[in-house]
Amino acid sequence: MSQGKKYFGTDGIRGEVGKGVITPEFVLRLGWAAGRVFAKEGRGKILIGKDTRISGYMFESVLEAGLAAAGCNSLMVGVMPTPAIAYLTRAFHCDAGIVISASHNAFYDNGIKFFSADGTKLPDEIELAIEAELDRVMETAASEKLGKARRIDDANGRYVEFCKSTSGYLNLDGMHIVLDCAHGATYDVAPKVFRELGAQITVIGAQPNGLNINEQVGSTHPSALQKAVLDTGADVGIAFDGDGDRLLMVDHEGQAVDGDELLYILARHLSVNGTVRQGIVGTSMTNLGLEVALEKLDLKLVRANVGDRYVMEQLNEHDWVLGGESSGHLVCKHVTTTGDGIVAALQVLSALRASDQSLAQAKTGMRKFPQVMINVKLPSQMDVLALPPVIDAVSHAEAELAESGRVLLRPSGTEPVVRVMVEGEDISQVQKVCKQLAAVVEAAVS
Repeated sequence: MSQGKKYFGTDGIRGEVGKGVITPEFVLRLGWAAGRVFAKEGRGKILIGKDTRISGYMFESVLEAGLAAAGCNSLMVGVMPTPAIAYLTRAFHCDAGIVISASHNAFYDNGIKFFSADGTKLPDEIELAIEAELDRVMETAASEKLGKARRIDDANGRYVEFCKSTSGYLNLDGMHIVLDCAHGATYDVAPKVFRELGAQITVIGAQPNGLNINEQVGSTHPSALQKAVLDTGADVGIAFDGDGDRLLMVDHEGQAVDGDELLYILARHLSVNGTVRQGIVGTSMTNLGLEVALEKLDLKLVRANVGDRYVMEQLNEHDWVLGGESSGHLVCKHVTTTGDGIVAALQVLSALRASDQSLAQAKTGMRKFPQVMINVKLPSQMDVLALPPVIDAVSHAEAELAESGRVLLRPSGTEPVVRVMVEGEDISQVQKVCKQLAAVVEAAVS
């Protein structure tokens, strides 16, 4: 969880359905608590969307009930990508938006995340205010002050038009695209966007049944998309994750193109037209090859902590427009307020059209450095980075790699392990240094 917070992590509240806080009882109270916070200046109006998990029906109902009990009205849009909720929250002038989703996780997980009225992640003080209400006894508002709920029937079409507009209604005539929708929230809207822009599309991962979201498809399982691109002879493949806020692409040769490479393509394109001027934001996990490639474009790479919240913080601090993660969570702040897989994909396709290059050609300006990561289990919560043997080993590893590589030790936020990552130009050296460093860490914590 984030510092000082009991329930909220870096991306809302998430866990296994029926366990911990991901229960109908807690989510009912969460809806009530959020309603109390957002209804303080009046009745309040909250937009609610979800991905395709079977548990979404249950949590949608109890959220709406909790909000109504607090005196808040709800607008229900059903299955929609997470970034669509950010957009629609602004479009309908809501006080907040709520997404029921666990992103790229399996169907048995679910979560709740919020957007502000501006379509951005909630500030810490609002999340803390919601948590404070959760500690209160739940009281139902007077009958005349109870909230209502109504379903928005044209939300789908509104978001499709928004996505198309962010690319300047890019003409995709003559381009064959395979879309992998991960049996998730993009299964309906993504094909409409690309088809209406003129592309010939082949769609996989678009038969959600409540239990198959992210199952061997989507941005975390690219092999299905790679096969489909090769089998159909498509120009490009695009895979989204379960809630549609990240993407991975595949070139016509069947090679996966990750978030770092997509950031390079976008940075190069947007620097030419002046949209990107000084630099972009990555994370501590961003490949060193991107940093080297950006230097040739006279652009800086600022590294944020892992998590789109932290990427956005750095973008705001520097007043920059482009950032993202290796996972494909890309923020194109010049056209939208949050990471959006469909919007980011359209930005990449715009770059390809402008340069008259294939995806395979466009990524050649960046050479990814070999990267090796070993997870070392921790017996308990401890500050591994403060242990003298580890400090010495990191210094030795950095000296050995010199300017041709880097070392990163990062405690996991979700499991009791520390991730030991080494990258550099020489794969043999990288493997050796990573194994040596991991061994020192393992000995130091045992």
